[in-house]
Amino acid sequence: MSRYRPIEDHGVIGDLHTVALVSVDGSIDFFCAPDFDSPSVFASLLDADNGGVFQLATALREPAHKQLYLPDTNVLLTRFLADEGVAEISDFMPVADAGVAHNIVRRAKAVRDDVPFRMRCAPRFDYARAEHTVERTSDGIVFSASSPKGLALRLRSSIPVEIRNGDAVAEFTLRGGQTASFILEQLRGQKPSHCGHDHYVAEAFKNTVNFWRRWSGRATYGGRWREMVLRSALTLKLLTSQTHGSIVAAPTFGLPEQIGGRRNWDYRFTWIRDASFTLYGLMRLGYTDEAASFMRWVEARCDELEPDGSLQIMYGVDGRHELLEEELLHLDGYLGSKPVRVGNGAVNHLQLDIYGELLDAIYLYDKYGAPISFDLWRNVRRLVDWVCANWHQPDESIWEGRGGRREFLYSRVLCWVAIDRAARLALRRSFPAPLGRWLETRDKIYEDVFERFWDDKRRTFLQSVGSNAIDASALLMPLVRFISPTDPRWLSTLAAIEERLVTDSLVYRYHVDDEFSDGLPPGEGTFSMCSFWYVECLSRMGDLHKARFYLEKMLGYANHVGLYGEELGPRARHLGNFPQAFTHLALISAAFDLDRRLSTAGHPD
Repeated sequence: MSRYRPIEDHGVIGDLHTVALVSVDGSIDFFCAPDFDSPSVFASLLDADNGGVFQLATALREPAHKQLYLPDTNVLLTRFLADEGVAEISDFMPVADAGVAHNIVRRAKAVRDDVPFRMRCAPRFDYARAEHTVERTSDGIVFSASSPKGLALRLRSSIPVEIRNGDAVAEFTLRGGQTASFILEQLRGQKPSHCGHDHYVAEAFKNTVNFWRRWSGRATYGGRWREMVLRSALTLKLLTSQTHGSIVAAPTFGLPEQIGGRRNWDYRFTWIRDASFTLYGLMRLGYTDEAASFMRWVEARCDELEPDGSLQIMYGVDGRHELLEEELLHLDGYLGSKPVRVGNGAVNHLQLDIYGELLDAIYLYDKYGAPISFDLWRNVRRLVDWVCANWHQPDESIWEGRGGRREFLYSRVLCWVAIDRAARLALRRSFPAPLGRWLETRDKIYEDVFERFWDDKRRTFLQSVGSNAIDASALLMPLVRFISPTDPRWLSTLAAIEERLVTDSLVYRYHVDDEFSDGLPPGEGTFSMCSFWYVECLSRMGDLHKARFYLEKMLGYANHVGLYGEELGPRARHLGNFPQAFTHLALISAAFDLDRRLSTAGHPD
């Protein structure tokens, strides 16, 4: 068996500051602390030997593994099933801990018969670059990174633990019904405030389950596929910063889009592009508080416009601007996929589509959330003026290619969206705006799309000017209301996408070939969010039977606990950073739209 568990063989736990990936064999293979975009502590998913790991597993002979979430929560259960015994591990991170923040709580239990266990806590600080010291104290075992301002973690245990070669290890046997627990907490200089180890674990478990069930109970969605929609919502909540209100695109870095390839990016940041999809998804499900928090983060970014009125495409979770990309050459990479990158050089890209997604988000929030302020409107006006002056520029667009700038269809359409939504908002709220100039530019963009991006011979919209490539980002054209989902030009474009990019319910974003190069070697998988866009296009055009068929087939590609990575590769293995917010947002949008249309059409459940 490979030393690397498949990416999809993981569940996720978190505390709204960071997350941990827990494998079906009980190993925490990925964890950054104290925040999403902090350096890693455990990264065995990126280097099995040197990345760091927190193992808790049975010593049963060839057990079967089962992993599941407690219903309506982000509390994860991992089970080990064998003839000689049954065991279970509960993993969770308390969300609002009264004592030390960022705790990982792990509880092992022998469900049936005597079960041998082994535990190894082996942190490797600062992306496995920093040495650390380890010492036993009266409160547990303390790991301290040697780097300046290094992180310190304390492991507390209900059973005796030894120190070996800088790691904490234990081997123990539990009789049927017995438990043992471990708490890994960030050390902030104070002693634990818990009145007792076992009492704390029991109370933290109960409080964490109650927190997530209360949160799930706020969901207003009760339609078809509720379990998958709610799991997507719970995943999005895990990717949300409680401190800042922003949502990371994914909580991991360096996981490959192609095994052995170079498309290994860092997604632990917040993209402006995700704003409209996030706000739409949260508000559709009734999570208005989360939408309002994210809107405040967006408004803060609009207060930091560049002198010319433009925005960056992404920011740190806390809103910082610098996201320097570097390669961690000392890490082997997942199954040898190098280089492992942290930071993201795409922060310096020109991606004109972000203005359409941002303005759509602001428009939706003003309509369905709360009225925006005049101060925000003044920044919106600057943004739209910038779009009016720059919409015709070539850019890198939605896929963040590294093959040079082009005039992309998707960017052109979203520039139209930016001006259209701003004009609608100005009229609805009677905000002052140069509407004549805006609307003239909006219409000019519309004409440009139909004149320069339309291939009359092939009857399809093309990816970019001067290219014959087909691109799945065109699937958003009817979703952003640029074109009717039943317009003849759209129907023939959809047919071209189906012929070129769709295999059953699986959709490639584009093909790297003679028609298009993104500056990287070819060989990526299908993009799951594009599959859900495809489903929503079918739904909006009224092909409800086909849309339902493909939606339910795509739901079957989720991993065992309902999570999706960015892509599906050969054998439908999940690839890319995991789990990916955009895919879960697209799932929510497609399911919501199709459920509503099925009910309106009188379809039975």
